[in-house]
Formats: sequence, structure tokens, C-alpha cells
Amino acid sequence: MFDRILIANRGEIACRVIRTARRMGVGTVAVYSDVDAGSLHVAMADAAVRIGPAPAAESYLRGEAIIAAALATGAQAIHPGYGFLSENPDFVEAVTAAGLVFIGPPAPAIRAMGLKDAAKRLMAEAGVPVVPGYHGADQDDARLAAEAAAIGYPVLIKAVAGGGGKGMRRVDHPRDFAAALASARGEAASAFGNADVLVEKFVSAPRHVEIQVFGDAFGGAVHLFERDCSLQRRHQKVIEEAPAPGMTEAVRAAMGAAAVGAARAIGYVGAGTVEFIVDGSRGLRPDGFWFMEMNTRLQVEHPVTEAVTGEDLVEWQLRVAAGEPLPKRQDELRLDGHAMEARLYAEDPARGFLPATGRLTHLDFPEGARADAGVRAGDAITPWYDPMIAKLIVHGPDRETARRRLAAALDATRVAGSTTNLGFLARLARDPDFAAARLDTGLIDRGLAALAAAPRPTAATRAVAAVAALGLLDAEGPLVGFALWAPLLRIGMLRIDDEAAGHTVAVEGPGRFRVDATALEVIAWDGRDLVARVDGAQRRFGVALAPGVVTVFEGAEAHVARVPDPLEVAAEHAGGDDVRAPMPGLVKRVMAAAGQAVARGDVLMVLEAMKMEHALAAPRDGVLAAVHVAEGAQVEEGALLVAMEEP
Repeated sequence: MFDRILIANRGEIACRVIRTARRMGVGTVAVYSDVDAGSLHVAMADAAVRIGPAPAAESYLRGEAIIAAALATGAQAIHPGYGFLSENPDFVEAVTAAGLVFIGPPAPAIRAMGLKDAAKRLMAEAGVPVVPGYHGADQDDARLAAEAAAIGYPVLIKAVAGGGGKGMRRVDHPRDFAAALASARGEAASAFGNADVLVEKFVSAPRHVEIQVFGDAFGGAVHLFERDCSLQRRHQKVIEEAPAPGMTEAVRAAMGAAAVGAARAIGYVGAGTVEFIVDGSRGLRPDGFWFMEMNTRLQVEHPVTEAVTGEDLVEWQLRVAAGEPLPKRQDELRLDGHAMEARLYAEDPARGFLPATGRLTHLDFPEGARADAGVRAGDAITPWYDPMIAKLIVHGPDRETARRRLAAALDATRVAGSTTNLGFLARLARDPDFAAARLDTGLIDRGLAALAAAPRPTAATRAVAAVAALGLLDAEGPLVGFALWAPLLRIGMLRIDDEAAGHTVAVEGPGRFRVDATALEVIAWDGRDLVARVDGAQRRFGVALAPGVVTVFEGAEAHVARVPDPLEVAAEHAGGDDVRAPMPGLVKRVMAAAGQAVARGDVLMVLEAMKMEHALAAPRDGVLAAVHVAEGAQVEEGALLVAMEEP
């Protein structure tokens, strides 16, 4: 076994690897960019090395700097985590050439699975079922259109080097094929530097079911059963579970054999995931699944597999990389119960899941749930990297118990300082279709309006926020709120969830208040949890206090209250239709010019932040007065980008 390893990653996966390494007595080295110098993974590691400034291209993607850090600190192996360099075969070869061990598959295996079209041809040759489609090298428009017609509409156009939904278009009619092809190619070229595409049959009611595989250097290969990752938005996974609902032993055996066959076909070593698309319209059948792609690394959702098998997959990775055989044979692996994982992100579901930033003033996870986090209270969510805060994992004896535990764990999780998808996740965990296991990849999109709509603050929430904002929860003494002849009144503006309103707070005695028409009586308050009677009914709230800000938690919903600047409120009511940056980011493209006539909804520029592109549109019909930024500019949240002439 290794004495010391370097982790070429950051955030929750770096922390996750460090925990297992520490348990195994293996030393760890972290790497960090300037913006991550005080991060959790740096604090947890035994040693840490700076590798560059904030941009990933100048830090976490600098393979030579990472290898140099490993050699300088005496690390014997490099764990890539996921993302960044984890599936870069050139980096694997450089690690090996430096006399180090790459904790992952060999470079040829990564290359074999790196391009979707070549991977599918290889899988078909190995007897793994693949979706009917065209994966050829001839990229002529007419050839692709003819292949689409032969396959039969609807079809999917997919970038061969793609991932995360980029370069992917569904086409339902031949007349739309040319435009969709051009759009997919343009996006693929921008995202991956490769405009080549493949064309496949679109599967109705698709489910995304994947098999966890493991191989060793002695030719051994096993699978650790399946995960269902059908709950997605923008082709990104949201909630994953294991095992897959409706799975039978016959289908599991067929999918497991196909996945192991795929791993053996490329001489796979280490942890990998073989992803299948399943026709959910007919249920799970041995003849109803097809190879989609293979991820040649550990997956974000691996904890649900750990929960149902009792195995530590990072420990398996370290042992296999150190030259040991697989810890268990296929017949020694067992499934136990059901597990679910929800991905908690700093993002705003009500604004199209726009990534958010901010400093986490409060972060608390419930007992009884596993929380794989890469941040802690006081850390900042920056625009430089993926905005994941944590993964929340639960386990139960059956699916319904696991689902209820997930919903309860989400309700008990508290995050303040940044907008998050926590409420969205809690609503999704209670969605009737999800509860009934009526799963397919379109479930979220069909119910998106209701799932993404955060509830407005109730009168009870406003009452708690107003009392807390005035500092009255912590006030003590028999004369608190004392005034002659009448209760002491406090009147002021409060902005809750970006909506300003006036409130009158009457202090009627110690711990007793009337906020507008709502009676609030404090029963217990410990600085974090508030138990109160609201209009006679006992309620429980979470309250997080920060300078100038109060966050009130009701279950998974977080309502943020501030005492606004009067000038800010006046400006808000005065209106305005300038286009401002919704978050810090890089101005990727500018399609606007002063004097240009635009219609409401016309895209004026594209802002890149947190590895995603966001189109900024004209707020109304009119003429642009000025464009204040150029392509390549780095802007802060709220920066004025485009001004419109007065109507």
C-alpha cells in the first residue's frame, strides 16, 4: 500500500478521498489554487501545494504542476477524483512516465471510451447492446440526414466528444434536421474542440441506469450492481438511487454481464461506470437496454453503491492501484436495502438553475444522513468552479423508507449565505411520480414549474424574521419592550426573499410579540432553533443570524430577510430595464451594439460562469443606448452590461 498519495482535485471528492486514506493510514497531499488556499480539502490534508491562480486552466488542469507537486512531497500515486484531469489519457501517461502510479484506469482504456462513436463501435464488437444509430466517420450533412431517415424519427444528434448534454439535440421531423445539426456542431466545437456528431434513435420514456464496475491488473472484473440516475435536468443528474426500481434478477444479470464484458473488452483496471439507456415504456427487460457511454473514473453518485453494498470504493481504488487483486469476487457481493443521494448546489431553480455565489454563513447537516461536503460554514462559493455544496445520502431497508428519510434529511439541512436548490430537492423527493417510482429522464422537466417555484414567505415567517432582525429574540429582562400605557411599537421595512414590505412589531412582554396581525410567543430559543406559538399554534423554525441578515428555515425552505437601504427600495420601485450581470463571470460573446434595435427576449450577450454559459436577453423592445463591456471581460455580479434608451 502507498505511504502517501496526492489528490489532483478539490471540493467534496478531495475531502472524500482524504477520509478513506486517513482511515487506511495513507498520507495525503492536497493541491490548491489561490482562491482555494483556505478551503476544507487543504485543511484536511497532511500537506498542500499551491498550483496556480483561480482559473482551472492555470491550476487544476496543469498536469505538469500536479506531477511536480507529487514528486516534491514524496507522494507515490495520484488520485484524480472526477472532472479536471480524471479522464485525460495524456495526463495518465505523464504520471506513469514520472515514476508515479495513477489511481485509475490505464491510458488506452480511457482513450477507448473517450469518443462516443468509437466506444459504441467497440462495444458492439464486444457483444454489448448499443442503441441503433450511425457512428461513422463520414460527417457529410447529406449522409447524416440519410442515416437519420433510415433510423427513423425522432432521433438524437450527439457530439462524439460530448458530455453534460452539450452538443445534443433531439429532432422530431426531417425538416428540422439541418438546423439542429448546425446547432449541435457549433456547440460541440465550442465546448470540446470537436464538431463531429453521431445520430441515434431517440428512446421514448428513457431511463438512465448505470452499472458500477471494477477491474484489477490480474484480469479480474466484477460489477457492484446498478444505480438509477433518471432524475435529471439539462442532462445533469439530480437524485440517484440504488438499486434501480423495478429491477429483476434477470435484467440485473444481463446488464451486469454486459458491463463486465465492456470492462474486459478494454482491459479495464480500477473503478468505472457503464451507463445504459433503458426504454422505460416497457419496464425493465433483458432486451430493453443499450450502452450509452462508459465513465472511466469514480462517479459523483458512488456513495449510493457504497451504502447498499457496504464497500468503500475509494479503498478498492487504492488497493487495486497498489497492485492488489479485487477485494471480493462477484459471488461475495450482496445488496442490502435501498439508498438515495441528492446533490445540493448553490443555484437558483426559480431562475433556470442559475449558479449562485456567496459566503456560507451557516451550514448544518442532520444526524442520520451521510453528507459528503467540500465546504463548511464561512467558506465562499466562487464563480470559478462547480457550485456543488454537498451530497446528502440516506439508506433504508426499502425504497419508500429511503425516500422518506431523504425528504426528512433535506428538511433538516440548513444553508445560509447563498441561494441553493434545497427546497427544489425536497419537493422533488415528495413528487408523486418519484414516490411511485414512475421514472424517466423527463420527469423533472414535466413538473419543473411546480418543482422550481419556491413558496412565498408566510405571515409566520415574516413575524419570526421581523422579530429576529430587530434583535428581540436575544433580548432579556423583565422590562424588555416596556412602555407606559401601551406596548412598545417598532416600525420598519424588511426585505424578505427580495421583496420589501413594512412591518409593525409590538412588544407585548418578554418573549411575546405582535407582528402586524400575527401573534408570536417564544417558547424556546437556543440561538439556532426557535420553538414558538404563532397565533396559538406551536411551530418550529430554524434561524441563522448574520450581520444585517436573518435566514428563517421552514423545513427545506430558506427565507432571507434584510433591513433594506431606503434608497435601494426607492430605486426598485422606480423601475429600470438595464441588463446587469446576474453573477460574476466571463463575457464570452457580445451580440449587441449601441443604436441597435432589439425585441424583448433577443440574446444580447453570453456570460460564462461556473462552467456554464448563460444567455442575457433584452428586457423589452427598444433601442440599445450603450454596451459597457467587451468580449473577454471579467464582470462582477450586478455590473451594468447593456443600457437601453428611454422608451
